[in-house]
Amino acid sequence: MYSYEKRLQTFSEWPFREDCQCTPELMAKAGFVHCPSENEPDVACCFYCLRELEGWEPDDNPWSEHAKRSPNCAFLHMSKTFDELTAIEYFHLEQERLRIYIKKMGHRKIAYFRDEVEATSKNLRALI
Repeated sequence: MYSYEKRLQTFSEWPFREDCQCTPELMAKAGFVHCPSENEPDVACCFYCLRELEGWEPDDNPWSEHAKRSPNCAFLHMSKTFDELTAIEYFHLEQERLRIYIKKMGHRKIAYFRDEVEATSKNLRALI
């Protein structure tokens, strides 16, 4: 998803098209991919830092919103395009992106396990 074109392809069902700041083109340039859910058709996620944003409004600027909510995202601070990165620069970026991904997935698994333990405890208390 380092490729602008690949990110742009994800916005085929994006609800904001014209006369707004958050067009598919601007969203993709700011590092976002469109990842809608049934209840939230305007969820966008940074492919790099995995920050998910929803509730977009026509005058929201993707770069500004991304920077406000994830100021340390390395994608925001890249001074080169993907095609201009050296192999070592790409390796370091990808290493950090994978660290972020693994951390996020770990938190999700822990939250899921916590919910399961709570539900099981509640069911056991109901039996007593």
